Amino acid sequence: MGTVEGSLIQALKRLTWWTEGCLEICSRTDAGVSVRMNLVRIDIPKNVSNNLPNESIVRALNDHLPIGAVALKSSKSNPNSKVRYAYKRQYLYLLESIEEWPIESDPQLPTLVCSLFEGQHDFSNFCKLERETDPIRTVDSCVPWFSQDGRMIGFSICARSFVWNQVRRIASAISGVTSGRLSVSDIKSALLNPEKRVDLGRAPADGLILWSIFHSDFNHFLSEELPSPEFFSRRPEDPREFRRWRSMSNYELSVLLEREWQTRID
Repeated sequence: MGTVEGSLIQALKRLTWWTEGCLEICSRTDAGVSVRMNLVRIDIPKNVSNNLPNESIVRALNDHLPIGAVALKSSKSNPNSKVRYAYKRQYLYLLESIEEWPIESDPQLPTLVCSLFEGQHDFSNFCKLERETDPIRTVDSCVPWFSQDGRMIGFSICARSFVWNQVRRIASAISGVTSGRLSVSDIKSALLNPEKRVDLGRAPADGLILWSIFHSDFNHFLSEELPSPEFFSRRPEDPREFRRWRSMSNYELSVLLEREWQTRID
């Protein structure tokens, strides 16, 4: 499976805009994670940036990007700007994509679990910890995502930055408590005692969406509203139908992202 970074490199090479070190990406994601938007800094040749309008740069990139990757907007930036220094990243997770997630549940319980992750914590038990990576992060918000009939289908989580696998492990914890595999005490203990390593599971990558990125040096041009939950088909009650429904849900998600992009292409 190709990556967005790899696709961009190939596009830049075809356009003869590529130089070593010219590309910087704000957020990297695991394979299988959907991305509605990301920020990319490209140091393109001056004879191109000085003579081509932003709209033409976008069109040129899109002419060489594969289906599933799209350039939405281009603007000149401060030479000292670093796209990875975004002040907020927002992820969505579709909890219904986790097989253990119950068809019917009391929304108060997962809402409580979401709130436990807000604020500053040591997330050692909720990430894949890399050497020399600080596991302490501050989660600005972690809130349920409900359908119009009150069904919790997922959650939204915002922070300046995340550690590797953090959102997927938080999703597994929320699902685990809601399904009865875990208790609220398990979550509290894992947060309060990061030195006692426990594995509370990791949710599948294909339920995760990088939805928005906010950066002081770049205008946020996409709506901050969550997608309508009604866009996604209701999960079937028969567990034997889960895999077929999951395949359809992935397709619905890809259509949602394509529609989001289509309305914003310059």
